Amino acid sequence: MQKIYDKAKRIRLAVFDVDGVMTDGTLYLTDSGEEIKGFNSRDGHGMKMLQDSGVEIAFLTGRTSRCVELRAQDLGIKLVFQGATDKGRVLTDLLAARKIEASATAFMGDDVVDLPALLRCGLALTVPDAPPLVKQHADYVTQASGGRGAVREVCELIMHAQGLLEGLLTTYLKQ
Repeated sequence: MQKIYDKAKRIRLAVFDVDGVMTDGTLYLTDSGEEIKGFNSRDGHGMKMLQDSGVEIAFLTGRTSRCVELRAQDLGIKLVFQGATDKGRVLTDLLAARKIEASATAFMGDDVVDLPALLRCGLALTVPDAPPLVKQHADYVTQASGGRGAVREVCELIMHAQGLLEGLLTTYLKQ
């Protein structure tokens, strides 16, 4: 676990896939073709705390959905990349544009299409129900499932490694 904390200490940008990471991976489609996703509120608060700690957040997904835009707006996340057919290239371009080293970047994905991004970042993260090949290339597999607290777990892991989690949590105890 110390190796994971050593990598997490360097993180300045955390990039999250959406389906299967921020959601449980189920795609709900209405008869009119509207896509509906269920997001975990504790995952959202974890991302807000991580942003407050100084780590930038981005969404990187292969699908395109209005509800992802709305979720990002709700959380104050400006870096949103949808319809990404080559997540590795999009991540590489993002790092160059933000002038962030790959070693200072975490990426969390859940399927083989995420491997190009997972292999380019400093901290590769996935969920328990990811395919074996993805888990094989991940530095850390969360205890929680996608859409069920996995993102919060990762956010807290990064903040803990950076020595910031306890201080952030004590702010909620002040009255």
